[in-house]
Amino acid sequence: MAAAMLAACVPIQHLSVPGGHTDAYGAPISNQQVSSGGTLVMGLSGDPDELDPTTSSSSLTRNVLSAICEKLYDTNASGKIVPQLATALPTISGDGRTVTIPVRTGIVFADGTAFNAKAVRTSLWRHLTSATSARTSEMGPIDSIKATDATHVVLHFKRAFAPITAALADRAGMIMSPTALAAKGDNFGESPVCVGPFKFVNRVPQTSITVTRDPLYYDAAHVHLDKIIYRIMPDANIRAANLRSGDIQVADTISPQDVDVLDKDPKLKVLQSNYLGYRGIVINTGNVDGAGKPPKAINTPMARDSRVRAAFAYSIDRKTSVNTVFNNWFDPACSPIAPSTQYASAASNACPAFNPQRSRQLLAAAGVHVPLKVTLKVANTQDELRYAEALQASVAEGGFDLQIVPVEYSTLLTMRKSGDFELMQTGWSGRIDPDGNTTSFLATAASSNFGGFSSAQLDDLLARAAEITDTAKRAELYGQAVKLIQRENPIVYLYRMRNLTVYSTRVAGVEMYSDGLVRLGKAAFVSGQEG
Repeated sequence: MAAAMLAACVPIQHLSVPGGHTDAYGAPISNQQVSSGGTLVMGLSGDPDELDPTTSSSSLTRNVLSAICEKLYDTNASGKIVPQLATALPTISGDGRTVTIPVRTGIVFADGTAFNAKAVRTSLWRHLTSATSARTSEMGPIDSIKATDATHVVLHFKRAFAPITAALADRAGMIMSPTALAAKGDNFGESPVCVGPFKFVNRVPQTSITVTRDPLYYDAAHVHLDKIIYRIMPDANIRAANLRSGDIQVADTISPQDVDVLDKDPKLKVLQSNYLGYRGIVINTGNVDGAGKPPKAINTPMARDSRVRAAFAYSIDRKTSVNTVFNNWFDPACSPIAPSTQYASAASNACPAFNPQRSRQLLAAAGVHVPLKVTLKVANTQDELRYAEALQASVAEGGFDLQIVPVEYSTLLTMRKSGDFELMQTGWSGRIDPDGNTTSFLATAASSNFGGFSSAQLDDLLARAAEITDTAKRAELYGQAVKLIQRENPIVYLYRMRNLTVYSTRVAGVEMYSDGLVRLGKAAFVSGQEG
């Protein structure tokens, strides 16, 4: 039991990246003189998908949900998992199969419904069993969930599942009002109700999402803002211009093309952190009926022949592309395991060399005529398109004719789930436990396996890695998994971003940790500078 609990609490190493960029997370308000009230406007880099913790798959949605839907656990600035709606870390049985979570009482949801173990059980069961859930794989092999009394929820597993605490520190741990769930069902995301410093007001698609301070929140005394408006601003240049003009006070996903200039502005501050996730190319090898459904054969060279996918991987000059496009702010990536974590290994950090000659040899062995035309769908933003164009030039040397199809972000998310793509440039914001970066995307019929990949050998490796708590043994198993992934290439990993957020000095208490969430729940305007 002790080993399992310690595994959940080991801090992430915060390392400076080669470009000399150092993590800066922001800080709580502390003793700063701030005002009560005001409306803060955050420029959001895209339109989130549904505001439903069970079904959402967009990192942008996490930023909004973090203000209105608290979790059983959270991640702090040191990279440790800490209680939020739970009162302590879980107690785990000796065989790892029974996990007991103590939860708060005496607090209420935004609609006045009492928060208790029964309410927690309702949300967790929905995350696990809903037909449209994106959380099922994250929660592991749960056999049952019980509210044994008002203050304890017990998870019974079919086999040990070490990543559960980390999973409950993200959307799988968000607890929704059972009253609202009963009333709204599958439409919960249209007007979500949770426990949080703010509560949902309205949403104008492609334009804005508005939340307002919740007077029923258990820590309302430390919530200062009246309102937050998340303004949808896909154009990085527009977000940067609005920061400089003061029309918005916070913006996420700042472009490397803008961050150096913004950093020199005395009215602005840059928050940055290492990235636990990745950007990559998902190759559709079997998603015919939608993510999470059993894979079916797709008759394209990329889908049916791993040699063609390997050729594509060999044709990518990761280092040159990422440094040229992103001004040395980002790093090449070749696996789902972040180098800054304790689960990294020589195997997970190894990158296939750029070798266009080898690419052409593999294509010839596969009987493919060059150039092989392949279609890449990509979000219609400057940085994504800029990288796609660099990729296009690189893979041409290896024998590929890459056709770029720009798609609006929310439409891209729909296409990703449905399998409406051959190749898709996409990414994942990352989790502190490597299971959260692998199983949901690569295990057979997993909820976020957008490419429909299936490998019994990989399924076994990922399941074994999730059952044990020994860090070194888990790292070794994930290293083996990476070798298999790099042989089959269902996802071709490209680069790791830096989490880059900029905010106005008019505001205090804006924080962003290594999980990439921009935390605004306890932010405030500096006295005399209300919004």
